[in-house]
Amino acid sequence: MKSSIETLIAGSIKKDEKSQMQLYDNYCNAMYNVVCRYVKNDEDAKDVMQEGFLKAFLNIESYKAEFSFGSWLKRIIINQSIDYLKKRKLELVNAEVEELQIIDAEDWNFNARITKDQIIENVEQLSDKYKIVVKLYLFEGYDHEEISQILDIPIKTSRTHLRRGRIKLQDLLKNKRYGTGY
Repeated sequence: MKSSIETLIAGSIKKDEKSQMQLYDNYCNAMYNVVCRYVKNDEDAKDVMQEGFLKAFLNIESYKAEFSFGSWLKRIIINQSIDYLKKRKLELVNAEVEELQIIDAEDWNFNARITKDQIIENVEQLSDKYKIVVKLYLFEGYDHEEISQILDIPIKTSRTHLRRGRIKLQDLLKNKRYGTGY
């Protein structure tokens, strides 16, 4: 027996507007929240989300059930958000890569008194090239290979932007008096 999502996907493949609308209703709030991590203007975020859904519906035949529909759609929405930022002249230049260190998960440990909201607030203060990579890595869970594909930058550039963004974020948090250390 097919799940309701599978039924809606099958209907959407057949261009059934009711199925598409139901899929939209099921996922629009979550996808809007994803877009808002990247696009700060509400009206622009709504436009980006709509364009992402349109792209998803135009390419829904390419959806493979081995992944959840939500994660497939989220990838499209993130890519649409990044495309929007690129059009707005965001330059994700290839960083001059110096000798790189592997980033350990421990490097992301923050003082327990620092809240998630405070971290998110401070991520917003990073320069765009660092902010996007930090968000894709920390919030979306993408690895450097995926980030390099999404942003069309070398993997080493992704690593460099993440490392520099982490260092800047930790400095910001230290200077905000959220507690000693980070």
